[in-house]
Amino acid sequence: LPAVMNAANEVAVAAFLDLRLSFTGIARVVEQTMAAHKTQSRPDLGQIAAADTWARATAKIKVEQLAKI
Repeated sequence: LPAVMNAANEVAVAAFLDLRLSFTGIARVVEQTMAAHKTQSRPDLGQIAAADTWARATAKIKVEQLAKI
């Protein structure tokens, strides 16, 4: 879950800096991305990398959804 949080935060902050997302939208993107993630007990490095990739893609979708509101 920490990798998911970090990846979603990076995507959301980048969208904020590009003026595509409000400041409060950052927390919403991170929260929604983390809530959608299925945690794994004791993930290996490959699973962590996959979670990071998944979180970035999911966060980008969440940014686009919030930008339309």
